[in-house]
This record gives sequence, structure tokens and C-alpha cells, in this order.
Amino acid sequence: MSSENEKKFTEKRNFENEISPEVKEKTKKNLVYVGIFSIIMLFAGFTSGYYVSMGDSFWLKYPMPFFFWVSTASIAFSSLAFTLAIRSAKKNQQGPLRMWMATTLILGAGFIYFQFKGYGELVRNGFHAVNNLVVTDGRYGDYFEVKYQGDFIDVDGNKFVYRGKEMNAHDFKLFQDYMTQFKTVKQDKPLTLTYPMPQFELYFNHQPILIKNKKLFVNDSTQLLFTDEIRLSQLAVNVMDGRGDFFARGEYGKDFTIFYKKQQLDYKDRKLWYKGKPIKPHLQVKAMESADSASQYLYLITFVHLLHVLIALLYLLKVVTASFRGRFNAVNHLSLRLSAMFWHFLGLLWLALLLFFIFIH
Repeated sequence: MSSENEKKFTEKRNFENEISPEVKEKTKKNLVYVGIFSIIMLFAGFTSGYYVSMGDSFWLKYPMPFFFWVSTASIAFSSLAFTLAIRSAKKNQQGPLRMWMATTLILGAGFIYFQFKGYGELVRNGFHAVNNLVVTDGRYGDYFEVKYQGDFIDVDGNKFVYRGKEMNAHDFKLFQDYMTQFKTVKQDKPLTLTYPMPQFELYFNHQPILIKNKKLFVNDSTQLLFTDEIRLSQLAVNVMDGRGDFFARGEYGKDFTIFYKKQQLDYKDRKLWYKGKPIKPHLQVKAMESADSASQYLYLITFVHLLHVLIALLYLLKVVTASFRGRFNAVNHLSLRLSAMFWHFLGLLWLALLLFFIFIH
């Protein structure tokens, strides 16, 4: 049996030796081209789905995170380092080859690192993979309002307004501290006030909430229903997160905007306006039920690209190891060139996706 295996191995090796280097190179190049074409088709499908989904939907638009630009610079310089590494290999300069390959690997890892930093920036700004566009549950003013030192707190977008101006940091922190006690509700244990703050007064449907035996009452006799306690709890969470009317953080029209049928909506009087008029009731319901599909696509497309970069980086680690072992020189550097071809493609693909999001997102 062993002699037969040796015979087959010998025949296979002889067959491989009979194939000319030109044929081997062409075959490997074609495999890389097939991989590149497949990835292009995959992302063409993603971006087409993104564009079509914008058509009759409410769509959130916002600037790309700063760290996406840093990651772009990282992968661009990584490609440059790879090019210099190939040039060094062709000149049989082993020292510079190792240096540039190590630089390529480090900058490639930097791309992944800064991509995750970009995701963190998106999350901090309220752009989540699973989220709605507008706040519905626990929206300030729908059921509950709060008076502070005798005047009602209002909402404008994501700003909490007091006496015509956005609340300063000190007052808003007091407001958050006051609302913290309402964050958690249990059906068998009614909400109780644990932080009495006389400067604040809680109102339910324009009626003051009274405190009796550490429980919440309306009209001095009617205890707040459990469903309303849930609404109050949701409001508390929104206040703690700095949310007024939108899940996205920041100022509407500056940090983010909502589009409908590819036309930007205005926001005033706590309503979305379409073509100079408040959106109709059925569109209001649609907006309230609409998920943030734009962010879902953004996370999906960029993360799939990131997975390709990660896989390429793992193979690049193998190539870097081979370069440190002196396996590449002026004659033998095909694997180096094919790896660089695929790496350059991933860099260009990311640049194309970034431009797509800048001009379409």
C-alpha cells in the first residue's frame, strides 16, 4: 500500500513539474480574478438593495464617523507599503522587503482596529444596527411632563428646553437624577420616590402626580396604573440617554436628517414636515414604525468587507512570515504579487464603499 501511495505522489509531483511556470502563474491569477469578481458581485447586490430600499422609506442620513477616515488612511498606506515591498523583492533587497511587509501587516491590523473605533462612534451617536427612527415609547410630553422650579421643561428635537433655552449641564444633570428613580418598574411593587426633589413636579396628562405613602397618585385618589408606570419608566430611560424625539443623538438637520422618497424632511413643532406640510397621519404612523434601515445596511456592508479584510490579513501573516524566512527574491515573488493584488482590491473596494455612503447615505 505504501509503495502505491509513493507512486501516486511521484506521479503527481512529476505532473506538477511538467506544468510550465507561465501556466501556473496564469492559473493562480485567474483564481484571484474569480475571487475579486465574486466579491464585486456580492457588494453590488448589497449596494443595489440599499439604493432600492431608500425609494419609499423613511431614511436616516448622517456623516461617516471620523475613525472610518482614519481606517481609510491606514489601508491606503498599507497598500503603498505592499507596493514598496514588491519593489524590494524584485531588487532582492531582503531587509527593506521585511520592513515593508511588517509595515503592511501592522497598517492592515490598524484598519480593523479603527473600523471598530468607528462602530463605537456610531453607537455613541445613537446609530444602532437595530433601532427606530423616532421615539415613540416614553416620548416626553405624550403622557408625562415635568416642571422645574415652577416652569415646564420642553423638548425640541433632542434638546430639553427650559425657559426658552436649552437646559444647561447642571440643570439637566439634576433632571436626570430626578428621573433615575423611575427607570425600573415591577408589577408587584409600585414605583416609589426614593429621591425627593421639591424643585421638580411630575405631571400626567396635565395633572400633577401626588405622592402618598411613597406611591404615585393622580387626583389625590387614583393610583397611577401599571401601564402608565411602564410609560414613565420608558421616559426615564430616554431622559437618561438624552433622547427627546429621535434615537439618533445630536441636532436634527446638522448631525442627522430623515428623508422620505429621497427628499429631506423638515422638523419643527416636534413634527416632521414633508413638502412644507406636517406629514399625514398614516405617514406619521409609518415613521413611528420605521426601523433605521440605513444603519442596518451600513453595519452589514462594512462588516462583511471587514471580514474579507480579516481573512486577507490572516493570509498576509503567512506571506509576511515567508518573507522573513527569505522565500521571496528577484525570481520568486509570484505569491507576493498576487497577495498584493487582492490587498489593493480590498483597499479600493473600501474607498468605493466609503464614497457610496458619503454621496448616497
